[in-house]
Amino acid sequence: MQRTLSIQANVGAPPPSAPQRRGGLRWAGLPVSLAGLLVIWQLLVSVGGYRPFILPGPILVAERFVAAAQSGVLWRHTSATLGEALGGFGIALVLGLVVGYVLAHIPWLERALTPLLAASQSIPVVAVAPLIILWFGPGLTGKLLIAALITFLPILLATVVALRGIPRELREMALISGASRWQMLRYVEAPLSVPVLFGGLRTGLALATTGAVVGEFVAGRDGLGAMINIARGLFDTPLIFVALITLAAITLGLYLVATLVERLLLRWELG
Repeated sequence: MQRTLSIQANVGAPPPSAPQRRGGLRWAGLPVSLAGLLVIWQLLVSVGGYRPFILPGPILVAERFVAAAQSGVLWRHTSATLGEALGGFGIALVLGLVVGYVLAHIPWLERALTPLLAASQSIPVVAVAPLIILWFGPGLTGKLLIAALITFLPILLATVVALRGIPRELREMALISGASRWQMLRYVEAPLSVPVLFGGLRTGLALATTGAVVGEFVAGRDGLGAMINIARGLFDTPLIFVALITLAAITLGLYLVATLVERLLLRWELG
């Protein structure tokens, strides 16, 4: 396996430092972009003279955010949505990796099932959510399944693409070296699949949050989706903005965590 590991390190190693510098510059521009967005938002409110229930200004939204946070309401709804999203993502992750691994190694099964799975994703999750809530109830189970349903296909496809993209020469050299199925997975397939696979995982995390919110829209008293429903009924538009900003922050935070885990895995795998 030594020659396999050597080739794996050469093929799987990320480019030296330029991409990392570009990534750092991209994130460094985020505060500037946010500041510019806030200025445009305030100008739009001031020039347009919109009433708060139509378009509240950023200062009013910030005040509502602080009030919701201090009362504990924001944390209660945020923790509910985050728990549902991560739980649904966990279910989809396990199923997506297992099914994706099987399909990647059985081409005829992949050709038979992938079109059906892709066709199933053409049905909007918001149309399926009422059925899932009807079958599994308005509790946590239904919302987890909705989040898992919308997350499953990106993880599955990323797994298949990542495994199929591994050079045949590496597989053949590993087999010649006497690698078992587990050694093939541990030393060749898993390390070289990380960059492509994590692209699907990042997408899945964002979609999991969407799925959780859809479930809360359909049925739920807790969660940011339920919070938006309540605020809409009360014409509390600033609270709707608070929920939307919190959802964006959750998605961004999950994306950053996934990116950090990917870099740590690559560092560990490549020594």
